[in-house]
Amino acid sequence: MEQIRIASFFGQKEILKDLRNYLAGRAEGLSRDESLLEEVLKCTFAYHYMHIKNDLPHKDELESPTKLALKYRVAFTQVCEQSPDLFPKESQILLGPENINYIHSSLEKIRNLKKNDDDLIGDIYEIFIGTSYRGQEGQYFTPVTAIKALVEITVPSANDLLIDPACGAGGFLVESCKYIGKELDPQKIHGIDKDDYLARLTKLRMTLQFDANFHIQAADSLAWDGDGFSKSPTARNFGRYDLCLTNPPFGRKIIALSDNDKHKFELAHKWKYSKKFNKFSMMADLAKNAPPQVLFIERCISLLKNGGRLGIVVPESVISNTGHRHVVNYILTHTTPIAILGMPEALFKTSGKGGTHTKVCLVVLKKGKPKKNHKVFMAEAKWCGHDSRGKKIPYNDMPRIVEKFLSFQETGETNGDRFGFQIKLEEIKNLILAPRYYNPELAQELAKLRKTHHLVKIEDLIKEGVLSVSTGDELGKLAYGTGDIPFVRTSDISNWEIKADPKHLVDESYYEEYGPKQDVRAGDILMVRDGTYLIGTCAMVTKYDTKILYQSHIFKIRVNPNDLLDNYLLLAILSSKPVQSQVRTMSFTLDIIDSLGDRLGDIMLPIPKDKRTRKKISKIVEKSIMERIEARELARQARELVTTSQASS
Repeated sequence: MEQIRIASFFGQKEILKDLRNYLAGRAEGLSRDESLLEEVLKCTFAYHYMHIKNDLPHKDELESPTKLALKYRVAFTQVCEQSPDLFPKESQILLGPENINYIHSSLEKIRNLKKNDDDLIGDIYEIFIGTSYRGQEGQYFTPVTAIKALVEITVPSANDLLIDPACGAGGFLVESCKYIGKELDPQKIHGIDKDDYLARLTKLRMTLQFDANFHIQAADSLAWDGDGFSKSPTARNFGRYDLCLTNPPFGRKIIALSDNDKHKFELAHKWKYSKKFNKFSMMADLAKNAPPQVLFIERCISLLKNGGRLGIVVPESVISNTGHRHVVNYILTHTTPIAILGMPEALFKTSGKGGTHTKVCLVVLKKGKPKKNHKVFMAEAKWCGHDSRGKKIPYNDMPRIVEKFLSFQETGETNGDRFGFQIKLEEIKNLILAPRYYNPELAQELAKLRKTHHLVKIEDLIKEGVLSVSTGDELGKLAYGTGDIPFVRTSDISNWEIKADPKHLVDESYYEEYGPKQDVRAGDILMVRDGTYLIGTCAMVTKYDTKILYQSHIFKIRVNPNDLLDNYLLLAILSSKPVQSQVRTMSFTLDIIDSLGDRLGDIMLPIPKDKRTRKKISKIVEKSIMERIEARELARQARELVTTSQASS
């Protein structure tokens, strides 16, 4: 009764955390979490074996750590003999009696509170090694909230031949098997991971969870190669799978394949776009560095039979950035997009030490060309059950999004908010599939302004000659501190003005080289193009700021003579809530920073129709800027006077 009472105060993970802390301080010669994990897994399988054989420790064994340890060692020997694919026959439990006794006590507590759907091995892995192992070679294991969403949307069934070609610790496979339930056929479940250790961990996890053998292989899914892999049922089913669920590794610096293997992938090649024919063509040359997240998209599609479903986690940049538009073109050529769910940046913050801030999307595709008038379900989640520090919070948008998707599947309609809206394939713009680019709530807010405002695209104003837009240059770090000419960076732009003391000053020679090209004039507007938090921040160039240079991460916007708006009015409009909301919506990750890129032209400016209102706004902005700039100049003069000989006179 005491054991049950204690267990009631702690959940499974809390018990395992206590166990991990105990072993870390007591287990001699086994200081690394990987080693401790291995020993806990051995004891867990021995414990499980004793239960299924109804050969539980007797009272005298429970009272003697030495006898209990012997009981565990004998049971584990039986596990190794019966399941050599899980543990080598010569394996032994390396822990001493006291440690084994503590593990037994912990497992007993867990058994007393255990539910049928608890994932013991998954939790053991997370507590003992998850934070140290994750992130290696782009491996950030998927939080369960995202896994469950993809599983519930793709609806695995007992008839599906299912595969995860980058199974990691087995999260997608475990959740899929739990979803299928009693009709589960283990022989239809396949998993591959390049990491021997993770493939074995997945096998251990699923064997204990479902008491069955599954096809889990240690192999290279991209090269489609491995020790004995070619003869496996997993390899033989290439192109026959009904469902693929996966979160492939991602990262620009990961070398995924040799050049010989890359030639087998269309997406490993360079692609050329023809404006004349409005199409992409694959080139003979290989791309300099085709990232694994791109190659895995092609691999997953190739694994499926026609009509097969793919649920995959991809960085948002893959389906939004200019440099990856050939990837979206490939997706739209070979599959039908079913659902695309934007996830908050906090999603992977629980994945390892500090996790990763990479924003991802959950993408569901069906192999084969779409039917006429096909609609894509999209959604944008703000909350995923934990915050940016990995702390659990009571907000999770995913259940509601999944519910709306299932309703959309039945009715073909949504009410058009961020929890679910529909886009026709022909409405996809610039080969961008990121849901927030099509934010329906923002479109609705802009629509409310139609009676009182002209809604004009920046792109149209550029074509009409009302606006001129250009970007700056990068001078390199060696130029910094060489002279007195301000080199304006994104951090130097704040509150409509260029900071009086920019951090970096460059030599006159740089100004002579770049100044004529940049052609900065009073009245020009500088707007941050790339960064993290500053994108969309604007400043007005005044008569005091014209002798400057500015970096490539900044737009220079000039208002040419026209009857609709001037530079002061434009500055207010660019800083308004409707425009700033569009800026956030259209800024996607480029490498390691966010960028508005060439999407500036897509921004819709709400220009008041009333001429008096426009003039009033312009006057207010002009007064605000001039008063602040004059105050700034007076302050500068005061600072200079402090050290001049005329100060005393």
